[in-house]
Amino acid sequence: MKMTDQTQNNETDRKRRILVIDDNHDAADTLSMMLKLKGNNVETQYDGYQGIAAAERFLPDIVVLDIGMPGLDGYQTCQLIRGTEWGKTIRIFALTGYGQPNDFQKSTDVGFDAHLLKPVDLVELLRLIEQKD
Repeated sequence: MKMTDQTQNNETDRKRRILVIDDNHDAADTLSMMLKLKGNNVETQYDGYQGIAAAERFLPDIVVLDIGMPGLDGYQTCQLIRGTEWGKTIRIFALTGYGQPNDFQKSTDVGFDAHLLKPVDLVELLRLIEQKD
């Protein structure tokens, strides 16, 4: 059976389950709103502990995670998610102000799939989101 163009578009445009975790409420809420406007199912949390609990319940396709959070930072949050059975296949993107070469290396080392700098380049983020799972 041949896929129609409409079927192919539906697969490309499929709704993603995205969890945004950032202690900056305004930044998290704004990003979440933009991702929802693009047709995604989005949940927002404001610290690492809440983010991990939400990820376990929500089982997102993608987590957009700030690194510089008080308490449980983004590196620790990523490692804890990766350490679970359900978190091994989630795509996790760092979205941070940390932009030194060692920051990029550390994010790779702890399990992030991408490292984006604030302010977010929405085109780049959407490109990453749309990549094949």
